Amino acid sequence: MRNSALILAIAPLVCAIAACSDSGQTASTSGTPGSNPAAPATQNRWNNIKRRAQIICGVSGEVPGFSFVGTDGKYSGIDVDVCRAIAAALFDNPDAVEFRNLNSKERFTALQTGEVDVLSRNTTWTLSRDTSVGLEFAPVVFYDGQAIMVRKNSNIKSLADLKDKAICVQTGTTTEQNLADQMRKRGITYKPVVFEDVNVAFATYAEGRCDGITADRSALVSRGTILPKPEDNVILNEVISSEPLAPAVAKGDVKWGDAVKWVVYSLVKAEELGITSQNIGQFATSTDPDVKRFLGTEGNLGEGLGLTNDFAARIIKHVGNYGEIYDRNLGPKTKLNLARGQNQLWSKGGLLYSPPFR
Repeated sequence: MRNSALILAIAPLVCAIAACSDSGQTASTSGTPGSNPAAPATQNRWNNIKRRAQIICGVSGEVPGFSFVGTDGKYSGIDVDVCRAIAAALFDNPDAVEFRNLNSKERFTALQTGEVDVLSRNTTWTLSRDTSVGLEFAPVVFYDGQAIMVRKNSNIKSLADLKDKAICVQTGTTTEQNLADQMRKRGITYKPVVFEDVNVAFATYAEGRCDGITADRSALVSRGTILPKPEDNVILNEVISSEPLAPAVAKGDVKWGDAVKWVVYSLVKAEELGITSQNIGQFATSTDPDVKRFLGTEGNLGEGLGLTNDFAARIIKHVGNYGEIYDRNLGPKTKLNLARGQNQLWSKGGLLYSPPFR
């Protein structure tokens, strides 16, 4: 009862934050098949999507800045914009997306069974997911790391201070295993308090029933903004894992996987070339061969993907480049205000890099 009451109490705060975000898509029923059922994950997925004229995108819907449903029923976030970019590339329409909320336990099954076409849900790219789980990952859209949040007045300053303390963690994610591995390596005993529902995990922490809570740093920052007293909490400096977050499709349709992959690369390449949603018109007459191939005014790169040759131009026109998406959802003008760090372009000291468009 206490958990339920607290979740209801913080729900308006969640919605209030979402209202400050940019607009997205209208919410669909969580995890419920809609009026346009997806086909099983087979080599025919590409054809089915084109025939349906809409993609079905699995998201969290629970993480501000990544995917979140506002009080107006619209989705926003960096994961949401990746879905919108795919729709723009395929249909010249960023709104040709049906979003379905999936929890961490549902997400892989939804992709494997064809309930969704693509998973864009702050999911860590790991070897086992790439092999035994049967996922095909697109390029990383956010480099993250796992950390632990505690209350400021707890006198907990490091992982060692969490000896024999209770730590809230969500099951069905890499965070549970990462925490166990790190504590085992350091010989620190602790009491894991495990939940399937991320809302219940944070609500339990907020009630004081856990001394700390662990998740990706971005999720802790995001979720921390909607706790009852955000200023009373602090994220420890120690990062206990590497978490490359990437969209994924089911193995079985190389053509569909290639399209999603190059949509993500297009976002990065546009930022490298200095092409934004605001200035793309100025590049229409560019004589730079790299720009001409990228925008499809020369060559036939799009046809090789089964898309139009101007697919990248469609993406940037409707959704913007990676930097625009980042700033809109996570940048200094948002409540999250996450520094780009590793998520900068390679030319600025980050890890983002696109293969050549040629």
